[in-house]
Amino acid sequence: MLYTMENITNIDRDFDSGASTFNIEAEQSLIGLLLINNEILAEIESLITEEHFFDSFHKKIFSLIASKARKGLVASPVTLKPYLDSDEDFKDIDSATLLTELSARAINAFAAKDYARSIFDLAVRRKLIEIGHEVISKARVVSENNTPEKLIVEAEQSLYDVASKGSNNRTFEPLVKAATEAIDIANKAFESDIQGISGIPTGFIDIDKKLGGLQNSDLIVLAGRPSMGKTALATNIAFNAAVNNNKKHGIQSCVGFFSLEMSSAQLATRILSDLSKVPSEQIRRGELTDKEFNKFVEASRLLEQSKFYIDDTPALLISSIASKARRLKRVHGLDVLIIDYLQLIRASLSRDNRVNEIAEITQGLKAIAKELNIPVIALSQLSRQVENRDDKRPQLADLRESGSIEQDADVVLFIFREEYYKEREKPGDQDLDALLKWQEEMSAIHGKAELIIGKQRHGPVGTIELAFDGRYTRFGNLAKNYENKSQ
Repeated sequence: MLYTMENITNIDRDFDSGASTFNIEAEQSLIGLLLINNEILAEIESLITEEHFFDSFHKKIFSLIASKARKGLVASPVTLKPYLDSDEDFKDIDSATLLTELSARAINAFAAKDYARSIFDLAVRRKLIEIGHEVISKARVVSENNTPEKLIVEAEQSLYDVASKGSNNRTFEPLVKAATEAIDIANKAFESDIQGISGIPTGFIDIDKKLGGLQNSDLIVLAGRPSMGKTALATNIAFNAAVNNNKKHGIQSCVGFFSLEMSSAQLATRILSDLSKVPSEQIRRGELTDKEFNKFVEASRLLEQSKFYIDDTPALLISSIASKARRLKRVHGLDVLIIDYLQLIRASLSRDNRVNEIAEITQGLKAIAKELNIPVIALSQLSRQVENRDDKRPQLADLRESGSIEQDADVVLFIFREEYYKEREKPGDQDLDALLKWQEEMSAIHGKAELIIGKQRHGPVGTIELAFDGRYTRFGNLAKNYENKSQ
């Protein structure tokens, strides 16, 4: 008996019977080739699995072939027959005849990849139909836990999963290929007009020297105690990437900013205050001169030309962040992602403790960085134990709630402003000697900040000095006698 369309028993009638979503002949031909030559499996197993086959018989036969071949055993009609004979699903099938006839379908070994691609593509189409049916079915159920927002996130995740399979199935690759990529990165840094920068420039000279810019696939954690200026530094870097780099170097990056703590209007006010050099409290109170208002408007027009996108949805799930980042990448070409801040993200699943939730979140952020091949900057709070030390400079052990932050991060940066603590040590006016000493110490540290590199997976650690202007909540390069490139 020839195994043809007439004796296929598992055709899903929900699919178009015009064979638009399956190709039995391609499945038969590929299995026939595998039965004749098991080595063909190595060429196609990174593309398809048994789940991509439409027919249930073909699924099982392919699974048997793959299982035997991976063990170094021969998979042939002779060796597979006993397995099929003992399988209840094949009780009405002459297994010997079936395997022989499938082997006869092996015509062109060079077409194996084409067959596999056809089977894969049709499996994707069936999956899309399935997702469509599932979305319709779920959308019809109105309940408190079945919100439209949740349905959209789930649908986007399902669609992205389908899109990524097959295109991102990675396997071993020759070292020379990876070496070529490394050379390309080094060459980019060498030829850049900003020497030594292979990633996206931050706009801060010393940071770029230490990090080489923001590197793709890196998870960068920017941590500090409240009022140290985490959000300010993050917005400065974001604006430099989205606007200033284009003006200075012809490099315009698309920046996505998840502001889980501040509203988009508050964040925009900070940026506009920095650009216009008008203190943010004056902007909020509307105490602007005509000149200041004009500067404010000019700054807003500059922002209109940027690719700077803000999402201020509070308490986002890590899965929602991933979904929104994928969409932004697809539509606008996302280059840098910033999250303010890590502890305000919710885990997708309810965990027994916060430590496990943070672990899921940091792993999710690292996965986003790798999947989208972009740098992800996540702001993080530090524990209060910093305040109990004489030297209040942060350490890795101060990272709040989980060691997974340190583990998953490629770079950990700490912001420290000694001026913040020294201000709170001001002596009384009656102790003139102490007051004078305090004023001298304040003068030495005024307008200065330290960015401590606590961890860098691919480079040195150390401390970077930055300037800080509290009026505009902005960081800048500290004035130094920088050497010229020619020296």
